Amino acid sequence: MAPNQIENPAHAACTAGPREDYKKHAISLLVSNKPGVLIRIALVFAKRAYNIESLVVSPAREIAYSRMIITASGDTKTLEQILKQLNKLVDVISAKDHTGEVVVERELGLIKVRGTAQQRTEILQIAHAFECKVVDLTDNTILLQLTGEPYLLDSLEKMMNNYEVIEFIRTGKVIVSRGDEIT
Repeated sequence: MAPNQIENPAHAACTAGPREDYKKHAISLLVSNKPGVLIRIALVFAKRAYNIESLVVSPAREIAYSRMIITASGDTKTLEQILKQLNKLVDVISAKDHTGEVVVERELGLIKVRGTAQQRTEILQIAHAFECKVVDLTDNTILLQLTGEPYLLDSLEKMMNNYEVIEFIRTGKVIVSRGDEIT
């Protein structure tokens, strides 16, 4: 380290590689539907060197609010500090970590694959096994849609790596608490 360079402990933790206490967290937020809210929330994560892996924002039932689902990986202690800071923001109605809870989670993926006539049959058989919907078909490409739990999209991606994947786009995870509990 250079003599006048100060080591950032958060940066050191991020670059040290995965640790035992690092987990993937699913965080839901109910926020005011106003300009600038998203950037303030992102800054809370950035200040703690916590990377947002996916972010889904949609209108809530009441027009004045939006629902955010954030997927991020990191240690639980830092996330607890982030949640406390988020809950102090004026435009955040509630912020909650759902890690370890039984929730319904879904993700949408679109995967475009190039293949020969023989490969097309194989690709369509795999798509059928995953219950994918064929949303576009050309002489050279097949565009598949899969909606389901994130691990299914991971599995489909792994299977399709045997072919020429042109694009694979995922929406990010959405979650809803089971039963009467509000997400």
